[in-house]
Amino acid sequence: MKKVHYFSVCCLVLTSLFSSFAQSGKPLYTFPLGAQAYTFRNSFPKGIVQTLDTIQALGITELEGNVPQGISAEAYLKLLKERNIKVPSTGAGYEEIVANPLDVVKKAKALGAKYVMVAWIPHKGNFGWDETQQAVKDFNKVGKVLQENGITFCYHIHGYEFVEYQNGTLFDYLVQNTNPQYVSFELDMLWAFHGGANPEKLLDKYGKRFKMLHVKDLRKGVKGDHSGSTPVTNDVTLGTGQIDVAGIIRKAKKLGIKHYFIEDESPIQNIQVPQSIAYLKSLKE
Repeated sequence: MKKVHYFSVCCLVLTSLFSSFAQSGKPLYTFPLGAQAYTFRNSFPKGIVQTLDTIQALGITELEGNVPQGISAEAYLKLLKERNIKVPSTGAGYEEIVANPLDVVKKAKALGAKYVMVAWIPHKGNFGWDETQQAVKDFNKVGKVLQENGITFCYHIHGYEFVEYQNGTLFDYLVQNTNPQYVSFELDMLWAFHGGANPEKLLDKYGKRFKMLHVKDLRKGVKGDHSGSTPVTNDVTLGTGQIDVAGIIRKAKKLGIKHYFIEDESPIQNIQVPQSIAYLKSLKE
């Protein structure tokens, strides 16, 4: 008898509940259901096959992430294909991609990915001008290599970039001084909001520079800063925090963004992920 997945049961029940109360109209979320593999970081080491079975049971068909430890890229890709899960985007460390961008390209292509994202610019203490200048140089350089090899480079916003600079922020400088042909961005709605930015206004301002979204919500009452850090318990179920998730998705959809990854760093992601999925399915235009 096939094992019943706790995630799957929760998702079905919660989807039914949200659907009962959803307003009439066309669904807002019409994209493949995606997740950041980091959400399942505690599950993969306990069993890759079992974790992928759970992901499949949740209805997730897109993952952003790399090959888990303990398995080859070929074997992992086979497991993904058997479950109709695609990997449109992988991740790379800043130092890794600067040192050997072609190796990053190779790893991404092994999974069929079209995007590679970097989620952190190394810095000690407060993120500042020196780090921003260096990132501009590095991103333009590695972005060119990736673009020439059929991969789009994306920098994932982490909140510390919104320190004021001249008439804007260091993030504005980063966007305006990187080549749009080589450098794109991934909007993490929680980190942008936590850093003091308005995610919808960022989408308005920089439009097509954004290629993907991390879909997350921040606990009500939490005050942000430029640290790029908050306790993992502040990751809450979509629609229960202080971020206008629906408004951001609505704006992103109009811009043509097609990849949305739920990322839940909380210790109770097994409970919250099914709830978040049900919330997304309940949204109407």
